[in-house]
Amino acid sequence: MTTRAELQKLRYPLGFPKPEGEISPEQIEGWIGEIEALPAQIRAAVAGLNAEQLDTQYREDGWTVRQVVHHVADSHLNSIIRFKWTLTEDRPKIKAYDEKGWAELEDGRSGDIELSLALLDSLHARWAVMLHALTPEQFKRCFIHPDLDRAPTGSPIGEVPLDFSTWMYAWHGRHHVAHITGLRDRMGW
Repeated sequence: MTTRAELQKLRYPLGFPKPEGEISPEQIEGWIGEIEALPAQIRAAVAGLNAEQLDTQYREDGWTVRQVVHHVADSHLNSIIRFKWTLTEDRPKIKAYDEKGWAELEDGRSGDIELSLALLDSLHARWAVMLHALTPEQFKRCFIHPDLDRAPTGSPIGEVPLDFSTWMYAWHGRHHVAHITGLRDRMGW
């Protein structure tokens, strides 16, 4: 039986995300680099896994490796759309999505991971072009997230600045790669 602390470590292998202090241009550039590198990192994390391994949960009551790969593609696709809305509209209210429900759809449960890996390759290449071109003022633009009851950065409730979102998605990629690599380490794959 897994203890609560062990379960929390499996759920958040990098710890729970906590931004600290003011965001600098150097930090943003580093996060953009992480976003650019994610497709290769996730490909490396799943390299050589067979169907049975892809259909193994990374933790008790968690998603399978296959679902994690498809989730990252779904999540990051939603994110780039949120960035584009924010850059072309004034404080748009984004639509949240049911990530758990999406992971349970047939494409998430049984789809070939190469579909999502290829999507991540293209998506992250385009996202990086956009991110590298943003000005400091554009990184301060905000979208409104309907599910946030507090702002992540001290801004008004629900407002999410693009610089914070860049950090969050760099962390998100590392977080899910760590789910896969942690499982591989524990299983000796």
